[in-house]
Amino acid sequence: MGSRCGVDPTTIRQALMHQKTLTELAIGLEKGEFSSVELTQHYLDRATAHASLNSFITVTPDLAISQATAADARRASGDAGPLTGLPLAHKDLFCTEGVRTSCGSKMLDNFISPFDATVVSKLGEAGMVTVGKANMDEFAMGSSNENSFYGAVQNPWATDRVPGGSSGGSAAMVAARLVPAATATDTGGSIRQPASFCGVTGIKPTYGRVSRYGMVAYASSLDQGGVIAATAEDCAMVLGAMSGHDAKDSTSIDRPVEDYRKVLGADIAGLRVGIPKEYFGEGLSNAVGERVLAAAKELEALGAVLVDVSLPNTELAISSYYVVAPAEASSNLSRFDGVRYGHRCEDPKDLEDLYKRSRGEGLGKEVQRRIMVGAYVLSAGYYDAYYLKAQKLRRLIAQDFTQAFEQCDLIVGPVAPTTAFKIGELSDDPVAMYLADVYTLSTNLAGLPGISMPVGLADGLPVGAQLLGPHFSEARLLNVAHQFQQQTDWHQKIPAAFA
Repeated sequence: MGSRCGVDPTTIRQALMHQKTLTELAIGLEKGEFSSVELTQHYLDRATAHASLNSFITVTPDLAISQATAADARRASGDAGPLTGLPLAHKDLFCTEGVRTSCGSKMLDNFISPFDATVVSKLGEAGMVTVGKANMDEFAMGSSNENSFYGAVQNPWATDRVPGGSSGGSAAMVAARLVPAATATDTGGSIRQPASFCGVTGIKPTYGRVSRYGMVAYASSLDQGGVIAATAEDCAMVLGAMSGHDAKDSTSIDRPVEDYRKVLGADIAGLRVGIPKEYFGEGLSNAVGERVLAAAKELEALGAVLVDVSLPNTELAISSYYVVAPAEASSNLSRFDGVRYGHRCEDPKDLEDLYKRSRGEGLGKEVQRRIMVGAYVLSAGYYDAYYLKAQKLRRLIAQDFTQAFEQCDLIVGPVAPTTAFKIGELSDDPVAMYLADVYTLSTNLAGLPGISMPVGLADGLPVGAQLLGPHFSEARLLNVAHQFQQQTDWHQKIPAAFA
């Protein structure tokens, strides 16, 4: 019909490029249906057209077109890989050479990174094109993406709702198809929760699987880089390229990286899927619980075996996390003092005034709150009572998972107790905000991998279920999510305003 109306079918195809998954775009590039420059410009135009979503902190058109041009040259010379020429955005705590890396904070608003994080360099070597840097909660501290110096990010499904945090910008731009994939980080659920709220797929790998070099630290023993995309297959493509040992990161694991895409399609008959009773009790929305259990039944229909398991120390995860994470944050963020780089107050009277005013002006309320908590629990007289006890609880939580995985191969459960809440709804109640992480924190404390996948809608808002597995079970989690997505279409849903 397009050709009869005088419209070039190629133009129509290119206008709908954003509706394709990363995998489909890779096929389109390989077939020559469009060039990387055309694809990149399409996404740059969408980033501009939907700037009100506030999902980007920085858009990098010159860098993107330069990288896309190089990608097309690689493809023409026969040197292209599966990711060559595909656009993505980086969460704005991955250092990117020559580009502002702000961590969503006034403190680093003027910081231009002199080097690339390992994740950025790995994906760059794979030929991916950087469209920009994604908005985020300041220094990754938050569950709603309302704590950014650059303002709250809007959820594409309902712009009066939060996208989740701290990787809310990454999740929102993927959901709105402003990019086909984005890097993200997960310290206590910050990949899985925004992926759930925005109806996309997000994977947090095992601690140490992805290098943290050049990833600005929040809580070093918990932070882990990952990826958000539309589908598990897309996540498998990107995660495979960004994973691997890095000598620059002392916590990086020296272990071969599986070909995650190669295992997609493996039969899951007989796979034991655990359902923890602690995840389906008081506090969980009925609508969310119903959709997660329906997803478990879908896995059962594919041949999986559902088994009941228990994670008895789940309720202690919040207490443990909000001692350990702030303690590490208070140490990591001490470097932002107005002396070496970042925000510096005007006309300091002396060194103490420089420290106080630079940090007071440059750091937001939530960051200051966590630094204060962290300094307190590490102080003399309180270390044993709080920090040491929290680390003991952390060990008990890890043991819960070890025992559960003796009975099952993976665990399925909700990502968050509710769907996305309204912007401002919990801003004045930090404790209520912290409770939104009840189902995700344990995974980080134990260093385990987890993936969130869309499993339905409740009152028009996305619901996600998370799959959790033993250490280095990313391939299995991706395959199970992929098998689920072959039977359902929730991952194909795009918010109407962005289709």
